[in-house]
Amino acid sequence: MDIALHGRKILVTGGTRGIGRGIVLAAARAGADVLTCYRQEGEAVDSLVRELKETPGEHHVVRADVARIDEVDGLAALAQQRYGRLDGVVNNAGVISHVPFAELPADEWSRIIDTNLTAAYRVIQQSLPLLGAGSSIVNIGSRGAAAGIPLRAHYTAAKAAMTGLTRSLAKELGPRGIRVNVVAPGVIETEAFDAMPADRAEALRATYAQKTSLARLGTVAELAAPVLFLLSDLSGYVTGETVNVDGGI
Repeated sequence: MDIALHGRKILVTGGTRGIGRGIVLAAARAGADVLTCYRQEGEAVDSLVRELKETPGEHHVVRADVARIDEVDGLAALAQQRYGRLDGVVNNAGVISHVPFAELPADEWSRIIDTNLTAAYRVIQQSLPLLGAGSSIVNIGSRGAAAGIPLRAHYTAAKAAMTGLTRSLAKELGPRGIRVNVVAPGVIETEAFDAMPADRAEALRATYAQKTSLARLGTVAELAAPVLFLLSDLSGYVTGETVNVDGGI
């Protein structure tokens, strides 16, 4: 069964690379009009613009740093200007770093929390006037939030908090017909693997393959599919949930 999103207006943050890019393209190909954002110019932005031009629909790729509240507010204003409403929001933008907790600087803690958590709060809050009954918010979490990962205390804290935010909003926004869920990826193979030395990439694939029930890494398409399900009417009675997409890690 193909998931149809014809005519839906979807905002996806951080949509030019990796998981976000896969979600943007999958949603556009399913018939949605997609607005997405990026922080830095580059070939990834240019190539996404080219792909979306070849995909039917009204799509927009704009620069906005979600760690800056004023730029998030501008993104919501643009959605209102271009679409007049939103039917779905995907909070995907995020950053990660690996720092021993004893050495973790306050500004790095704030950078990770602001980009991975505070941005989602502001995107959702500013999008609320555009969201009506039947709309869906999908927050991209992390399987690591439940497991805990050394050197990533700041990142896992932000992603764990995303689950709490999601559950609270599911109850608060449910009477308005707005659903809120988390999709928590395991290890997904993105273009970042292509940028690594071949031997390191293969070693990582082998390591993570041993940790999953399916004995392999996930693909971006396999992560995008449940996001589209949650954006669609097929999940009309699903809210407050965390969908782990991790190959049984």
